[in-house]
Order: sequence, then C-alpha cells, then structure tokens
Amino acid sequence: MGLARIGKCLCVALALGLLQPALARTPDEVIAELKRPENSTGNIADAVEEATGVRGWMSSDVKPIYDARIVGRAATALMRPVLRTDTRKYQNHLLDILDEAEPGSVLVYVMQDGLEIAAMGNLMGTTAKVRGLAGAVIDGAVRDITELRRLQFPVWSRRVSPATSVGRMISVDKQIPVKCGEIMVHPGDYIVADADGVVVVPAASADAVIELLRKYDDKESKMIPIIEREKSMRKALEQYNRY
Repeated sequence: MGLARIGKCLCVALALGLLQPALARTPDEVIAELKRPENSTGNIADAVEEATGVRGWMSSDVKPIYDARIVGRAATALMRPVLRTDTRKYQNHLLDILDEAEPGSVLVYVMQDGLEIAAMGNLMGTTAKVRGLAGAVIDGAVRDITELRRLQFPVWSRRVSPATSVGRMISVDKQIPVKCGEIMVHPGDYIVADADGVVVVPAASADAVIELLRKYDDKESKMIPIIEREKSMRKALEQYNRY
C-alpha cells in the first residue's frame, strides 16, 4: 500500500472516530490527577520508577516541618559557598524565584555543600505564602519553623538550623536542573510531598505515570474486597499481582 493511500486511510479512520490522537494532559490536569486522594506518594513513587526505570523519591532525610501534602510544579534555584574574602555582588536567585514563580509552584532550593545553612526563614515563608506558592523543598536547612508552622506554609528540608545563608552562600543560577535529595529536578517537573516524603514526577513522563496510577487504583480497589473476605493479602495477590 502506498504512503498516500495509508495517509488517506488514517484520515478516514480519524474522521470516523476509529482512531483517537494521543493528547497530552495540560499541567492543570496533571496536578488534578496527582492530587487525587488515592494517589499516595507511595503509589506515585512506584509509578515513576515503572515509567522511567529510575527512582523518583528523594532521600528519606528530606522531612516536613509539619504534616501537609502539596502538589505543584518545580521552580528551582542553586546556591554555593562563598569565601569570606569574596566581596563581589551576586544576584540573589532564591529571591528572584520567590518573586517570579507562578502561584501553585513548589520552590526547590539546593544549598550546595551547605546542608546546615538555612535557605528559608520567616520572611521568605511569608512572601511565598502571600504569593500563593504551594510549598518548598530544600536540600539544605530551614529556620523559623515555629513561624512557618503558624503561617501554615509547608516546607520539606534535610535539616533545621538557625544559620543564615547571608555571608556564607551565593546564588549560582535559577530555573536550572538541580539535584535535590539525590534526585534530579528540572524546572516544571511535578513535586508531590507529604508525611511519607517527596516524589518528583518528570514532566515528560507525567502522562505515563498517571496511566499507571489508574491501573494501580483499579487493581487495589478490586483487591480490598478479597482481602476483607479471605482475610489474606496473598489471595488477592494471586489474582491481581499488584506488588
């Protein structure tokens, strides 16, 4: 069959509704799916690993300052240590992102070689809260956590420390790929975080992850009645092999 005839057949099939073109979900649709209560961070972590072949969950020492759940797109910034003798002026990309990130974004701050240095405190948390940002994930420390809890601004960090970054760290860049909690995060990736930890859903794999989550939910909803009836998880696994 010639290429022209193949193309004509495809057009006819599309017109008749026999074939449906694959449409990528919008960011709002992805976020809505990831926010569904049945899509736990555990299931999302499983789906990212199955879809991409690599883990998507950050190291277990990235912990919340209080129990919360957030879903949003990553806005990234990177800092590094500075010598005390370096008197040059550097642009503060952490504050740039704080002011520029779209409402609903998740700040992802990486303090290179600065785990004990706070990337955020009360004033930055207040700014993020009034700007409508979803939360922050910090490969480094956070401070003023009593105030941040009062504000109800969610933060996940590897440390809690009173140490300021002023005079210790300088900005490298913003909206670049960064390694946070041992996982690469690109601007626009989806961050899902709760009491169990932080998972990164690569933007390019979001549709595949969501399809897997729907399959997981379908299997689990069918497994629960079997478990309740048989009082055995093995009986359910014999039929659905979820894990």
